[in-house]
Amino acid sequence: MNAVEVRGLTKSYGAVEAVRGVDFDVRTGETFGFLGPNGAGKSTTIKILCTLAKATGGSASVAGFDVQGQRDDVRRHIGLVFQDTTLDTYLSAEMNLRFHAELYGMPRESVQPRLQQVLEMVGLWERRASKVLTFSGGMKRRLEIARGLMHSPRVLFLDEPTVGLDPQTRASIWDYIERLRKEEDITIFLTTHYMDEAEHCDRIAIMDEGKLVALDTPAALKASVGTDRVTIRTDDDDEALVRLPGAIRTSEGVVINVEDGEAYVPQLFESLGVPITNVSISRPSLDDVFLSYTGRTIRDTESAGPQLPPFMAAGRGHR
Repeated sequence: MNAVEVRGLTKSYGAVEAVRGVDFDVRTGETFGFLGPNGAGKSTTIKILCTLAKATGGSASVAGFDVQGQRDDVRRHIGLVFQDTTLDTYLSAEMNLRFHAELYGMPRESVQPRLQQVLEMVGLWERRASKVLTFSGGMKRRLEIARGLMHSPRVLFLDEPTVGLDPQTRASIWDYIERLRKEEDITIFLTTHYMDEAEHCDRIAIMDEGKLVALDTPAALKASVGTDRVTIRTDDDDEALVRLPGAIRTSEGVVINVEDGEAYVPQLFESLGVPITNVSISRPSLDDVFLSYTGRTIRDTESAGPQLPPFMAAGRGHR
């Protein structure tokens, strides 16, 4: 069974079609990235999946439960980590998690062992008695992830999990995310506008103008917009051009476009017959993919736009 299944999903606000017949699946146990520029319909889709909004048409299920007819079941089986902090900073880390456990009706005997387990997982067990207001931004994010895991959800939704954090802290957060997926056997559905982070995803879906315009692995998406570019300098570039059909000369050297630059370069050194003095490989990036499919840069993603705050506000009212 897929963790998330979406078929023909639509959502209209009057004459505005926010989501226009979206179909996709999220496989159980994978890390699924959801990307889209401002107004793409990404936040609306997530709101529907988290039972924070009702679809106009189509169907969707999360953890095997219909998001329209089985909302309480869906909510029991998902965890939510919002971009903006929703922690009570005047309470300790432990009390924030205990309050969450109460809201989800966790059996009392299971709260303490689970609390220790998730806090140890994110490296905060020793700070369990500290007030959250003393925590750094990275520590707060780790605590929110622990809170989202407290009731053992089957699908964890992470909205911009590392936005506003420094590169070192971002890297550590991703270490925790990858560790929890292995230890918790959980499906992760995330949004991010950091393209280097999207590389961590097993698959990526890109929405634009209410439609799903691309869905595949990071490698396949990059391959869809171009080939690797191998640039070499040799002791005799004229001879290299003769021996490399399709190669061109540029100010940077001799350029060859190939499908897999890493696999091609060792073969090139063995077979060219002309000494190579310098070689470089450039590949299409996920930024190129995003621009190719949406016509916008990643800076225009929803995290900086007006759609996100309503999602946050709606989410906080349905904890």
